[in-house]
Amino acid sequence: MSGQIQAYNNVLELIGETPLIKLSQTVDGFPGDYYAKVESFNPGHSSKDRIALHIIEQAENKGLLKPGDTIIETTSGNTGFSIAMVSRIKGYDCILAVSSKSSADKIDMLKSMGAKVYVCPANVSADDPRSYYEVAKRLHEEIKNSIYINQYFNELNTEAHYMSTGPEIWKQTAGKITHLVACSGTGGTISGTAKYLKEQNPNVQILGVDAYGSVLKKFHETQEFDKNEIYPYRIEGLGKNLIPTATDFDVIDSFTKVKDEDAAHMARKISQTEGLFVGYTSGAAMQAVKQLVKENAFGEDAVVVVIFPDHGSRYMSKIYNDKWMQDQGFFDSVSTAAEQHIEYIK
Repeated sequence: MSGQIQAYNNVLELIGETPLIKLSQTVDGFPGDYYAKVESFNPGHSSKDRIALHIIEQAENKGLLKPGDTIIETTSGNTGFSIAMVSRIKGYDCILAVSSKSSADKIDMLKSMGAKVYVCPANVSADDPRSYYEVAKRLHEEIKNSIYINQYFNELNTEAHYMSTGPEIWKQTAGKITHLVACSGTGGTISGTAKYLKEQNPNVQILGVDAYGSVLKKFHETQEFDKNEIYPYRIEGLGKNLIPTATDFDVIDSFTKVKDEDAAHMARKISQTEGLFVGYTSGAAMQAVKQLVKENAFGEDAVVVVIFPDHGSRYMSKIYNDKWMQDQGFFDSVSTAAEQHIEYIK
């Protein structure tokens, strides 16, 4: 057999061009057509591969990074994994400050990729010296030849999605997209994608997803940062207790808030009906769609794209663990019985 060996030079060449998959059972009876942009098909299993590669390559182009230097970042897990993956291949050390809210699975995955991990308390203010924002800043100041990615306040976060996710969705829908539903954490994914889509068609509706306990929805509506909105919640990578400059609120039409419990059950439902093993924020995005349908947000001609940001394997100790779900009070006696799929033969 003759011909060229068909292989990639490394996994970084696989970032982007993720598939658009038509949803069926989870949207049964909903008006319009619904498609998932499934970001777990990236080699690092999340949309954060896009920003990690883009930001690091921009730093290289500007001469800010050389082999052996250290890359530092704050992360709920996915960005950290992507940065650690890119760092391994490009020859950089990687240090990550992670929220204690991140699942044990995510923290173990970061370590497996060779990153040094600092686990910081989740329920402290952003300016507390123990917060993962402040820990990352301190490490950057202390470590020579280091750069701090700072995804929450880095315009390259948004630019990465403007250059990749937006054009991909526009092309995959043949320009027929009418609504984009996306979670907002740093805001890079929704803002960059929205900016591109709005440039192609200003009538595309951009529907953000926020968490109860986060300040984003109220800030979007009132321009007021209300600390009274802040309280602990469980969803990772969604919502914020600060206002990230990476979020362009002007390109987002509205926000919908979802509950921890609803998002967790929806993620499990997607896995059991669509055969897509999705993460917590994917459940949140789909739960927002369900709520928006009840508000008559979509007509029969709607073409709705929902971004599923990451893979379910990152949540095996959380939403896919029955004991964790029970401990959170997310199961009543009926749903506990319904979730029982294991029978032990003695």
